[in-house]
Amino acid sequence: MNTGEDIQGLRKITDFTRLISIFILVIHFYLCCYTAFSQWNLTAEITDRLIANIAKTGLFKGIWKPKLAALLLLVVSLIAVKGKKDEKIQHRTIFAYLLTGLLLYLMSMLCLYLYVPPKIIAVSYIIVTAIGYLLILTSGTYLSRLIRDGLNKDVFNSENETFPQEERLLENEYSINLPATYRLKDKVRDSWINFINPFRGMLVAGTPGAGKSYFVIRHIIDQHIKKGFSMFLYDFKFDDLSKIAYNKLLKYSTNYEVKPKFYIINFDDLNRTHRCNPLDPNAMDDITDATEASRTNMIKLDINEVAQNGDTFFSSQDTAYMVFMLIGIVGYFCVPTVANYVVHAGGGNSILGKVNSMGGGLGNWGSNTGSMAGGLAASGAKRAGIAVGGMVSDAFGDGKRQMGGMAETSGQDYFRDKLQGNSKS
Repeated sequence: MNTGEDIQGLRKITDFTRLISIFILVIHFYLCCYTAFSQWNLTAEITDRLIANIAKTGLFKGIWKPKLAALLLLVVSLIAVKGKKDEKIQHRTIFAYLLTGLLLYLMSMLCLYLYVPPKIIAVSYIIVTAIGYLLILTSGTYLSRLIRDGLNKDVFNSENETFPQEERLLENEYSINLPATYRLKDKVRDSWINFINPFRGMLVAGTPGAGKSYFVIRHIIDQHIKKGFSMFLYDFKFDDLSKIAYNKLLKYSTNYEVKPKFYIINFDDLNRTHRCNPLDPNAMDDITDATEASRTNMIKLDINEVAQNGDTFFSSQDTAYMVFMLIGIVGYFCVPTVANYVVHAGGGNSILGKVNSMGGGLGNWGSNTGSMAGGLAASGAKRAGIAVGGMVSDAFGDGKRQMGGMAETSGQDYFRDKLQGNSKS
């Protein structure tokens, strides 16, 4: 923690270091210009003995040692100095001071070789060296401030807010691993976002075009197909994700013990889709099961209406029609038999009446349509069997005559067994 006492202590240390540098330089001047100091009567016996003892350390041997020692201590003292605040300061000014000061400080020794009186030599050498020393001190102060500004460009402290992240790839048989990058200080490093247990749930949120599919979804599709998972994929922007899944399935098909199949349910383009029956007829033993299954799916479509009014927008006739489709078409797989059911299945309960009335409606509709088509049901098709027979005649030609007899003989008994829950098939 930078307290006032710490700052004062550091300032005292730097000032003391600079004083030592100046002291070494003064002693160097006294030894090099001793003749001139003698002529100026600035010498004393006690001072000479003291300096002689200091000179025995070897530091003042020659010209370069004391000057370099003083320069080194000056540089050390400038490291902790906070320079004068000046927004107008430029690099050129700093380097001009520094180069000029070093040149004068180091080349001042040439003054000692002048053929002039010792006093002039001493004065010129001391002045040139002192000017060089002061220029170095000034440039060092500016330079220390300039370096601090250069290291303090991160005004929002973004670099210090970075932290190390997970760079290991942690995989298991269920994991999802998303490649990523992050910034640590001034470097961009690779990392991994590891979902070790995706069954806990994942939520991918973002506005359109944010990159949800690119950064997350496509990696999930790729890695899970590679690991042999089956997949139910809702492709909102068909066929973007479907292409990815299909190509990955072709690439990793050898990873599956049982060769997988690829199916598409497309409600927009029925020419490019597979078919899927949401109601399983094998799980229905009698007409009650069929009724409950149909009503359950109706309620799923209109659950709000049930909560408000206690009923759905689907009527009982709609329920009967679905039962008729389940039992008739799924049960026997031929249109004439279905027509036979509509015509001959009467009585028993109200649902049969609903089906018969619906069959009559279909007959009237078939009559009108048949007249417009050129008399496919010229008799008016007052009964649904005639209407359906007309459609079969139109679609299959003689199929009506070939299958009609079988419908008359077997259809009635078959559907009676179906409705009573005594199905043998």
